[in-house]
Amino acid sequence: MTAVVLFHSVLGVCQGFLDAAERLRQDGHEVVAPDLYGGRTFDEYPPAMAFAWEEVGPGTLMRRAVEAVEGQPDGFVVAGFSLGCIMALRVATERPVAGLLMLSGAVPLAVLGSDATWPAGVDGQTHSTLDDPWREQEEIDQAVRDAAAAGGTLEVFDYPGSGHLFTDSTLPDEYDPVATEKLWERVLAFVQARG
Repeated sequence: MTAVVLFHSVLGVCQGFLDAAERLRQDGHEVVAPDLYGGRTFDEYPPAMAFAWEEVGPGTLMRRAVEAVEGQPDGFVVAGFSLGCIMALRVATERPVAGLLMLSGAVPLAVLGSDATWPAGVDGQTHSTLDDPWREQEEIDQAVRDAAAAGGTLEVFDYPGSGHLFTDSTLPDEYDPVATEKLWERVLAFVQARG
């Protein structure tokens, strides 16, 4: 059993996010899935992004993420979907973690500021579709370099298609069941190895 802290995407604690948390629980893991939005959820990206970036703000979201793990013993796996990748990386720079999962995105340290450092020796994974409209290859490459510079590795897993939250079955325009099963095969093996 591994303790996992999972951060939601810009859409909030939607059903697809709850399904992901349950998938980890069914594999025997203890999952904490903080709600950084105080109950707000969104069905579309533009209003969600306006809420996250303008109404709440990235600094507040990162502070809430760090506060959400205050009672968690060291050595958990931290993970996030999309916007949640930033929260997961922030937590990983401030707490001793066993691994870092960036799902539907990859975040270089520069997003957190010039003084941020990748956790020493910590390995991670990033998963995204090749034609994700928010995919930034330069950010993926830099995140790989950030991990390597600290003695860790960041495995990059690419999937065909263009869905952003491609594991979310409630988003029919994005969901890819084949890629989803492949992602979970890799993610669950990663998490299991850190239990």
